Amino acid sequence: MALYIFKALHIVGFVAWFSGLFYLVRIFVYYREAEDKSEVERNILQPQFHLMQQRVYKIICNPAMMITWLGGFGMIYIYGFEWLKENNWLHVKIALVVLMTIYHLYCKRYIMHLKNGTANLSPFQLRLMNEVPTLFLFAIVIFAVFRNGANSLIVLSLTFGFGILLFLFTKWYKKIRESK
Repeated sequence: MALYIFKALHIVGFVAWFSGLFYLVRIFVYYREAEDKSEVERNILQPQFHLMQQRVYKIICNPAMMITWLGGFGMIYIYGFEWLKENNWLHVKIALVVLMTIYHLYCKRYIMHLKNGTANLSPFQLRLMNEVPTLFLFAIVIFAVFRNGANSLIVLSLTFGFGILLFLFTKWYKKIRESK
Protein backbone atom coordinates (compact mmCIF):
# COMPACT_ATOMS: atom_id res chain seq x y z
CA MET A 1 0.00 0.00 0.00
CA ALA A 2 2.83 2.44 0.84
CA LEU A 3 4.31 1.93 -2.62
CA TYR A 4 1.08 3.08 -4.26
CA ILE A 5 0.89 6.10 -1.98
CA PHE A 6 4.44 7.14 -2.89
CA LYS A 7 3.78 6.44 -6.57
CA ALA A 8 0.61 8.57 -6.50
CA LEU A 9 2.43 11.37 -4.69
CA HIS A 10 5.22 11.20 -7.25
CA ILE A 11 2.81 11.44 -10.20
CA VAL A 12 0.76 14.27 -8.70
CA GLY A 13 3.96 16.07 -7.73
CA PHE A 14 5.59 15.94 -11.13
CA VAL A 15 2.40 16.92 -12.96
CA ALA A 16 2.03 19.98 -10.72
CA TRP A 17 5.76 20.75 -10.92
CA PHE A 18 5.81 20.73 -14.70
CA SER A 19 2.61 22.76 -14.85
CA GLY A 20 4.06 25.34 -12.49
CA LEU A 21 7.32 25.64 -14.42
CA PHE A 22 5.50 26.01 -17.75
CA TYR A 23 3.30 28.75 -16.32
CA LEU A 24 6.11 30.50 -14.45
CA VAL A 25 8.32 30.98 -17.50
CA ARG A 26 5.32 32.09 -19.56
CA ILE A 27 4.83 34.86 -16.96
CA PHE A 28 8.51 35.79 -17.50
CA VAL A 29 7.69 36.28 -21.20
CA TYR A 30 4.73 38.54 -20.37
CA TYR A 31 6.81 40.49 -17.86
CA ARG A 32 9.49 41.22 -20.46
CA GLU A 33 6.90 42.06 -23.12
CA ALA A 34 5.35 44.58 -20.71
CA GLU A 35 8.60 46.56 -20.98
CA ASP A 36 7.47 47.61 -24.47
CA LYS A 37 4.17 49.01 -23.16
CA SER A 38 3.52 52.57 -22.11
CA GLU A 39 4.83 53.60 -18.70
CA VAL A 40 1.31 53.53 -17.24
CA GLU A 41 0.69 49.99 -18.49
CA ARG A 42 4.17 48.82 -17.47
CA ASN A 43 3.69 50.19 -13.93
CA ILE A 44 0.51 48.16 -13.60
CA LEU A 45 1.51 44.96 -15.40
CA GLN A 46 5.03 44.31 -14.11
CA PRO A 47 4.20 44.43 -10.38
CA GLN A 48 1.24 42.13 -11.06
CA PHE A 49 3.40 39.72 -13.06
CA HIS A 50 6.03 39.75 -10.31
CA LEU A 51 3.37 38.86 -7.73
CA MET A 52 2.14 36.05 -9.97
CA GLN A 53 5.70 34.73 -10.40
CA GLN A 54 6.28 34.70 -6.65
CA ARG A 55 3.01 32.88 -5.98
CA VAL A 56 3.47 30.28 -8.71
CA TYR A 57 7.00 29.57 -7.53
CA LYS A 58 6.24 29.41 -3.80
CA ILE A 59 2.74 27.89 -3.86
CA ILE A 60 2.95 25.53 -6.84
CA CYS A 61 6.52 24.86 -7.97
CA ASN A 62 8.29 24.44 -4.62
CA PRO A 63 5.75 22.12 -2.94
CA ALA A 64 5.33 20.12 -6.17
CA MET A 65 9.10 19.65 -6.49
CA MET A 66 9.32 18.48 -2.87
CA ILE A 67 6.40 16.07 -3.31
CA THR A 68 8.02 14.69 -6.49
CA TRP A 69 11.31 14.05 -4.69
CA LEU A 70 9.53 12.60 -1.63
CA GLY A 71 7.49 10.21 -3.76
CA GLY A 72 10.55 9.16 -5.74
CA PHE A 73 12.70 8.57 -2.66
CA GLY A 74 9.83 6.70 -1.01
CA MET A 75 9.56 4.32 -3.96
CA ILE A 76 13.33 3.78 -4.05
CA TYR A 77 13.29 3.02 -0.32
CA ILE A 78 10.46 0.49 -0.71
CA TYR A 79 12.00 -1.21 -3.76
CA GLY A 80 15.37 -1.26 -2.03
CA PHE A 81 18.80 0.09 -2.79
CA GLU A 82 19.81 -3.13 -4.55
CA TRP A 83 17.00 -2.45 -7.02
CA LEU A 84 18.33 1.08 -7.47
CA LYS A 85 21.82 -0.21 -8.27
CA GLU A 86 20.48 -2.68 -10.85
CA ASN A 87 18.33 -0.20 -12.80
CA ASN A 88 20.46 2.04 -14.97
CA TRP A 89 17.42 3.84 -16.39
CA LEU A 90 16.72 5.17 -12.90
CA HIS A 91 20.21 6.64 -12.64
CA VAL A 92 19.61 8.62 -15.83
CA LYS A 93 16.13 9.63 -14.66
CA ILE A 94 17.50 10.86 -11.33
CA ALA A 95 20.22 12.81 -13.16
CA LEU A 96 17.54 14.45 -15.33
CA VAL A 97 15.47 15.31 -12.24
CA VAL A 98 18.57 16.84 -10.63
CA LEU A 99 19.08 18.95 -13.77
CA MET A 100 15.42 19.93 -13.67
CA THR A 101 15.84 20.96 -10.03
CA ILE A 102 18.74 23.19 -11.12
CA TYR A 103 16.46 24.70 -13.78
CA HIS A 104 13.84 25.23 -11.07
CA LEU A 105 16.38 27.09 -8.92
CA TYR A 106 17.50 29.13 -11.92
CA CYS A 107 13.88 30.24 -12.37
CA LYS A 108 13.87 31.55 -8.79
CA ARG A 109 17.03 33.50 -9.53
CA TYR A 110 15.48 34.86 -12.72
CA ILE A 111 12.48 36.17 -10.77
CA MET A 112 14.92 38.34 -8.81
CA HIS A 113 16.69 39.47 -12.00
CA LEU A 114 13.35 40.59 -13.44
CA LYS A 115 12.46 42.47 -10.28
CA ASN A 116 15.90 44.15 -10.08
CA GLY A 117 15.91 45.09 -13.76
CA THR A 118 18.96 42.92 -14.49
CA ALA A 119 17.16 40.31 -16.61
CA ASN A 120 18.98 39.84 -19.90
CA LEU A 121 16.85 37.33 -21.81
CA SER A 122 14.57 38.55 -24.58
CA PRO A 123 10.93 37.40 -24.81
CA PHE A 124 12.03 35.05 -27.62
CA GLN A 125 14.81 33.56 -25.50
CA LEU A 126 12.32 33.12 -22.66
CA ARG A 127 9.95 31.32 -25.04
CA LEU A 128 12.82 28.93 -25.77
CA MET A 129 13.50 28.61 -22.04
CA ASN A 130 9.82 27.71 -21.63
CA GLU A 131 10.42 24.60 -23.75
CA VAL A 132 13.17 23.23 -21.49
CA PRO A 133 10.69 21.42 -19.19
CA THR A 134 9.17 19.83 -22.31
CA LEU A 135 12.54 18.23 -23.07
CA PHE A 136 12.89 17.01 -19.48
CA LEU A 137 9.35 15.64 -19.57
CA PHE A 138 9.98 13.84 -22.85
CA ALA A 139 13.16 12.12 -21.66
CA ILE A 140 11.98 11.34 -18.12
CA VAL A 141 8.72 9.76 -19.30
CA ILE A 142 10.53 7.64 -21.90
CA PHE A 143 12.91 6.31 -19.23
CA ALA A 144 10.09 5.71 -16.74
CA VAL A 145 7.98 3.80 -19.28
CA PHE A 146 10.68 1.77 -21.05
CA ARG A 147 12.98 1.42 -18.03
CA ASN A 148 16.02 -0.75 -18.81
CA GLY A 149 14.63 -1.26 -22.32
CA ALA A 150 15.48 2.37 -23.09
CA ASN A 151 18.87 2.95 -24.64
CA SER A 152 20.16 6.08 -22.93
CA LEU A 153 22.07 7.34 -25.95
CA ILE A 154 19.07 6.90 -28.25
CA VAL A 155 16.62 8.55 -25.82
CA LEU A 156 18.92 11.50 -25.20
CA SER A 157 19.55 11.83 -28.97
CA LEU A 158 15.81 11.79 -29.62
CA THR A 159 15.36 14.40 -26.90
CA PHE A 160 18.02 16.57 -28.52
CA GLY A 161 16.31 16.14 -31.91
CA PHE A 162 12.97 17.01 -30.35
CA GLY A 163 14.62 20.11 -28.88
CA ILE A 164 15.79 21.16 -32.33
CA LEU A 165 12.23 20.73 -33.65
CA LEU A 166 10.88 22.86 -30.79
CA PHE A 167 13.49 25.53 -31.57
CA LEU A 168 12.57 25.57 -35.27
CA PHE A 169 8.87 25.72 -34.44
CA THR A 170 9.48 28.62 -32.04
CA LYS A 171 11.48 30.49 -34.71
CA TRP A 172 8.69 29.88 -37.24
CA TYR A 173 6.07 31.11 -34.77
CA LYS A 174 8.16 34.23 -34.08
CA LYS A 175 8.16 35.03 -37.78
CA ILE A 176 4.39 34.69 -37.92
CA ARG A 177 3.96 36.94 -34.87
CA GLU A 178 6.29 39.58 -36.30
CA SER A 179 4.53 39.60 -39.68
CA LYS A 180 1.22 40.57 -38.04
